[in-house]
Amino acid sequence: MCAPGRTDTGLAATERSPDEADTRGGSPGSDEPDIELLTAGELEITGRLVEASNATMYCVISHNGREAACVYKPVAGERPLWDFPHGTLADRELAAFEVSRASGWDIVPPTVYRDGPFGPGMCQLWVDADPSVDLIALARNSRHKGLRAMAVFDAVINNADRKIGHLLPTPDGHLYGCDHGVSFAEEYKLRTVLWQWRGDPLTADAVQALQRICALMEQGDLSKTLRQWLTEEEVSATRIRAEMLLRHRIHPYPPDDWPAVPWPPI
Repeated sequence: MCAPGRTDTGLAATERSPDEADTRGGSPGSDEPDIELLTAGELEITGRLVEASNATMYCVISHNGREAACVYKPVAGERPLWDFPHGTLADRELAAFEVSRASGWDIVPPTVYRDGPFGPGMCQLWVDADPSVDLIALARNSRHKGLRAMAVFDAVINNADRKIGHLLPTPDGHLYGCDHGVSFAEEYKLRTVLWQWRGDPLTADAVQALQRICALMEQGDLSKTLRQWLTEEEVSATRIRAEMLLRHRIHPYPPDDWPAVPWPPI
């Protein structure tokens, strides 16, 4: 789980209407300095996020004169789940980052898989959320572009746990999301607080993002990357979900045989 804290993200604190929040989409390789920092930096644990269901460490990472805050989730600290293979949550966090990067939406903060004080696990750049934003009101907003993009992203990765507390709005108007460990199941398990667009046509931006994802999976680049973190069946299911969204071009409906909203929703 992510929450407000110190970090070095280079985000400009400019005023912007929540409804006009950007969906970013940086240039290819723009997050490489962050990836290098997270991969090669020296990791120092300074605290623990006790509200998280899995072991989640708050850390400071430093490399070549740069320092930033990050979250480290060791595989050894994962809580076993009945519907996801044990020891795979960190892998799914990495897969979510790769799909986020391919979409151009920049929803998932830079994330790597690396060794740490408690063994291998996921390491993700910490994002300073804007404390002035009412997250409950944000989650109910039907005009927020970044939130609507996140709803489509969650449908692609089959996110089974999009809670209000996983929304990270920044002062410059961008919206990040965290905690994507219970995603990419083969069967439909979408659980989210973002159902306000169900059945509505996808935006042009969403169609373009899905086209990018499908093209990269068809070319094999994204599929090859995802196979590092997911099973062949899960990669295939991800491609099918993206293709179906692109074919029907509407936001999905809640499942009939699976709880549609995670509990607790916050």
